[in-house]
Amino acid sequence: MSKKTVLIHSNFVRAFTGFGKNKKNIMRYLFDTGKYNLIELANGIDWSDPTTETVPWTCRGSLPPQNQLQSMTPDQQRAASYGGILVDRAVKEFKPDVYIGIEDIWGFGDYHMKPWWDKINTMVWTTLDSLPILPQAVDFAPKVKHYYVWASFAEKAMKKLGYDHVKTLRGSLDTSIFSRLDDDKRKKLRTNFGLSNEFIVGFVFRNQLRKSVPNLLDGFKIFKQKNPNSKLLLHTHWGEGWDIPRLLEEKNIDPSDVLTTYICGNCMGYQIRPFSGQEQDCPHCGSKKTMNTTNTGRGVTDQQLNEIYNLMDVYCHPFTSGGQEIPIQEAKLTELITLVTNYSCGEDSCTPDSGGLPLEWSEYREPGTQFIKASTSAQDIALKLSVVYDMDREKRRAKEKVSRQWVIDNFSVEVIGKKLEQIIDEMPPIDYDFDAENKIDYDASYQPKGNYASQQEFIIDLYKNILKDNVDANSSGVKHWVTHLKSGTPPEEVIKHFQGIAQQQINNTKSVNLSDLLDKDDKGKRIAVVIPESETDVLLINALLKNLKKQYKKYNIYVFTKPEYFCFIDDNPYAHKIMHYNPDIENLFLMEGAGDHEGLFEMAFYPHTTTQKNVSYLHNGLDKLQFTL
Repeated sequence: MSKKTVLIHSNFVRAFTGFGKNKKNIMRYLFDTGKYNLIELANGIDWSDPTTETVPWTCRGSLPPQNQLQSMTPDQQRAASYGGILVDRAVKEFKPDVYIGIEDIWGFGDYHMKPWWDKINTMVWTTLDSLPILPQAVDFAPKVKHYYVWASFAEKAMKKLGYDHVKTLRGSLDTSIFSRLDDDKRKKLRTNFGLSNEFIVGFVFRNQLRKSVPNLLDGFKIFKQKNPNSKLLLHTHWGEGWDIPRLLEEKNIDPSDVLTTYICGNCMGYQIRPFSGQEQDCPHCGSKKTMNTTNTGRGVTDQQLNEIYNLMDVYCHPFTSGGQEIPIQEAKLTELITLVTNYSCGEDSCTPDSGGLPLEWSEYREPGTQFIKASTSAQDIALKLSVVYDMDREKRRAKEKVSRQWVIDNFSVEVIGKKLEQIIDEMPPIDYDFDAENKIDYDASYQPKGNYASQQEFIIDLYKNILKDNVDANSSGVKHWVTHLKSGTPPEEVIKHFQGIAQQQINNTKSVNLSDLLDKDDKGKRIAVVIPESETDVLLINALLKNLKKQYKKYNIYVFTKPEYFCFIDDNPYAHKIMHYNPDIENLFLMEGAGDHEGLFEMAFYPHTTTQKNVSYLHNGLDKLQFTL
């Protein structure tokens, strides 16, 4: 039998992120089995980025070229950042039997509406971190057969909603990287950074607002009052998120008691010391202004990070919520007792069998989303630090060893990789007897039939038969329209609305398929002028088309505008065809071509946007710079 082709879509394996690290681990594991034709679709880099050649499997970046991104709307740019623009290209080119998407749930957008989604084996492996479960995650549940989350917290919440197919598959770790160093090496490390017998409380984190830095500082201050030989090590970037120097000043905490990690961008040497600003001189190589606090763009190596964990006596991770929080597991691998907020994914990591201690919290609601978030108790942080500080040495060492073994049993790449391997092997191979570019077959003429047991059943029927969208009673759209019905909206109006959406989608599909609407005998001699609105702009274009035709005598000019403005230009003798405007036409590279796409027009002019957007004129080198409003 031929090998299954497996397309794994997430952050690039070289990215210093949780998704990136997990992807690197599982790609290596699956590659070493020799069983699969592995394809990596890498978020964060361009399709043909040179770094795609540095991995042993086939790799493509999921980002379009930067100049193409600049021509996109903010929504299109957001979709592109998660791979939504080029994922179709990857599926078409590589024809995977299995698609595995590993990302925040909103990164998958409308993937379920893609023509290939139900034709191949699709798997979503996502992080969910708060109650109530994100509506997008709930909406997606009936649309994907293989639905995995990173924490049992999320699995339990989804099962309460009736989604028994949602299962926990934790993010993987290479457990060989992190380990406890022997006492002599630990002592030497401390000496290197001017430390001796201090009790070091550590926290490794991305400096985001959901990391409870103020709570930790408050708890540390209380603890230090009773244990003056303690210091706090914050391994993070001090140039984003919380303004830590300001917090230290407000809370009257001595800055010398709070350490951080500096990394040199030149020699990659690192230092552990109090914060003294960015762009410091490197004591290792002598470079000027090359030392900055560690960040996702310039971080320490895994070996260096292991050393940093080994400087710590206890690890404390207070947060509002999280999908897995990989530093917790890394700390456990170095045999540290971990203090973790007992909420969200933290529930897994603060149990007695995990070598952790739970941190108490109080509930607050996140504005806008109404998510339940945890405010970790500063008093309990101080209390649990004292518990570890006062713990009998033998008891403490036993608990520290439990920490490491628990991670090996539950998060090691061998365990997670094996589970993923079994999941893939149970999926059938795919015969590509379908067109991956087909559009959704919307039905704007569908009329509901018969009586319905409930208003929910009626709305679900409209979704499935008009919009071809698989929904259920938990879907936010269903709840929305049921509310409308209960408030008195006639069912006929709801039907008309659904039919209108379907018709609009059908029209958009037709309008974007430009090649079928263009003359066949003028290929290579076409110009597009895009002027969506208004009356004034379209009227002005009439005066400019004559000059444009004079400059490009052998070219046919196609004008794109909204139908209501056809009457202002349809009798212009220099306009070859007047065509329906569609937002997709704003994509200059669709129109003029880029890479493997040859384009439909030699030149596309956007006179309504050139003074408002930073769009470079390309026009395949043919532009004579004569045409502008």
